[in-house]
Amino acid sequence: MSETSARLLALLSLLQARRDWPGALLAERLEVSPRTVRRDVDRLRDLGYPVRASKGPDGGYRLDAGADLPPLLFDDDQAIAVAVALQTATTTVTGIEEGALRALATVRQVMPARLRQRVDALQVTTVDRWADSKRTKVDSEHLIAIGTAVRAREVLRFDYASPGASEDEWVPPRKVEPHHLVTWGGRWYLVGWDLDRKDWRTFRVDRMQPKTPSGPRFTPRELPEPDVATYISARFSGRGEWPCRGEAILQAKASDIARWAGRDAVVEEITPTSCRLILPGWSWTGLAANFGMFECDLEFVGPPELKAAAATLAARYTAAAS
Repeated sequence: MSETSARLLALLSLLQARRDWPGALLAERLEVSPRTVRRDVDRLRDLGYPVRASKGPDGGYRLDAGADLPPLLFDDDQAIAVAVALQTATTTVTGIEEGALRALATVRQVMPARLRQRVDALQVTTVDRWADSKRTKVDSEHLIAIGTAVRAREVLRFDYASPGASEDEWVPPRKVEPHHLVTWGGRWYLVGWDLDRKDWRTFRVDRMQPKTPSGPRFTPRELPEPDVATYISARFSGRGEWPCRGEAILQAKASDIARWAGRDAVVEEITPTSCRLILPGWSWTGLAANFGMFECDLEFVGPPELKAAAATLAARYTAAAS
């Protein structure tokens, strides 16, 4: 019985690791027969896991999203990450305080003793570093509504509290094709195409009141910049304020880089272990030095002036070290 339980956990872990698994490959990884894999899949279904099977010579299995959330399987690092994230989840989103605390208690309760001790040692106290109280919280339901419209590519209607507007002044709802939800400088923003003004706009989410139902579906437009990170950088930092601006790909987590990149930086996740970083600077050599302060491998994207400055700086450091 213990061997079957361990095999079920191993099968569940594999199904969560990738989207599709050929049956033969699962049998090979678990060192069992295809027939045993089929029986174990049936056992997972009985436990509430929606495992879909595809037929044919290349048939396999996929773990689908179900109506109910079945038990999840985390490795040690994932469990620690979830516990830390739950402790800091309420810093920018309101309405999830009680849920976050209950989720943290649930995760801690089912943890092995060795992990529980590590989590208890990570008592996180979040201190807002924005002295001007610029960091604002947003309602979780608003984030979900906006994120759903972005994903479904549906026109979003919402009331918007423009700065300086009178509370008694009636303003018609905005109609926007939502493109992307982003965070910058401690705030949540929606980037979208304003249908009435026929131009790209950036809206603070804490000033938005989404309305239901959403509008019709739309075909996404091309941003005026190569990507949303570049657009946000140009929108908020202002190209005229800094004489130099460069981009690099860093082999590090976006969350780690964002902590130290500065308020004028734009950090965009590429993979769980890499990100795109856009930084401004007063000189190309100084900008190259700023990219080098992160202890990770990196690749300069451009412009050519940044690459030339990096080469000059590398030669200067090599000469100094020798």
